[in-house]
Amino acid sequence: MTSAQAGAAEIAAGIDDMYDAFLAGDQQRFDTHLDPEVTTWETHLPGPLRTRAELDEYRAQRDAAGQRPRLAVLAARGKRIDVWDDFGVARYELVAQLGPDDEPEITRVTDVVRRVDGRWVIVHHHAELVREPVGAA
Repeated sequence: MTSAQAGAAEIAAGIDDMYDAFLAGDQQRFDTHLDPEVTTWETHLPGPLRTRAELDEYRAQRDAAGQRPRLAVLAARGKRIDVWDDFGVARYELVAQLGPDDEPEITRVTDVVRRVDGRWVIVHHHAELVREPVGAA
């Protein structure tokens, strides 16, 4: 296995662990996958968030309003990952389902990652909703 292949496997495992942490409600573990200066651009966010502190502020407002999503499924599929030395790019579809019988919501994701102290962390996360569940407004 080349170092690029090993890096890609580590990045893929990190992405899977991050979404497993979300499903488990483990924000601390989720956040270990994010650089403190991560930029987060997602369809549903109120504009680009330029640091993890801004992401935390958004989360606090969302959670105080009782809007934290409870999902049965949150999984990355069709990952394509390229690695160059201590940098990488992961592209994948994120599948989210409220319940196992609900129509999935599909989001296209691009994560830019870098290796810091031997760990891969996301420095830029861009997600675009491409298909909402049937019946969603």
